[in-house]
Amino acid sequence: MTKEHANWSPYDNNGGTCVAIAGAEYCVVAADTRMSSGYNILTRDYSKIAQLADKCSMASSGFQADVRALQKHLEARHLIYQHQHNKQMSTPAMAQLLSNTLYYKRFFPYYAFNVLGGLDSQGKGCVFTYDAVGSYERVGYSSQGSGSTLIMPFLDNQLKSPSPLLLPAKDAVTPLSESEAIDLVKTCFASATERDIYTGDKLEIVILNAEGIRREYMELRKD
Repeated sequence: MTKEHANWSPYDNNGGTCVAIAGAEYCVVAADTRMSSGYNILTRDYSKIAQLADKCSMASSGFQADVRALQKHLEARHLIYQHQHNKQMSTPAMAQLLSNTLYYKRFFPYYAFNVLGGLDSQGKGCVFTYDAVGSYERVGYSSQGSGSTLIMPFLDNQLKSPSPLLLPAKDAVTPLSESEAIDLVKTCFASATERDIYTGDKLEIVILNAEGIRREYMELRKD
């Protein structure tokens, strides 16, 4: 009879869900604040959203130690960029940097699943969605994390972004107004919290538009 050894892993999945929606003149980035490990809740008030630049925010789920290391790396690279170019990085440039950073670590990846949202150089909302090794795509909306399998079909049903194969290429931004997008995000999380044990406690919503950045919060169920 063979002995069973406990397998040690350098990774853990701390759960949580992230959503981003881009509109004509705004971007909404949202995530819940629950951080779990297995059936334990480690904290009910952990922000998964990092502000990388004045017009760019990133929401991340997965292994929060890797997420924090990734955020610190991007902050350092952005600071170097600011010193060299005397301006902040644009959101598409930050999206490419994030892709390169994740791909560079592909043989021992950051266990982080990111959505990057912000405004591009024309002031239009943009959302970039990633896998753990840097493959990314610009989309009108996206979701990552433990509740994404529940939220993504709902967003597809409500927003139906045009196929990237259509010619001429259609704009990826969603037709919703800013307030409609915020209400849709709240509905997404209220539904996901009912079915996903890793999503809950509180919803943090970051809204980026021409005026700047503002935050909204909504309580979610605590069980």
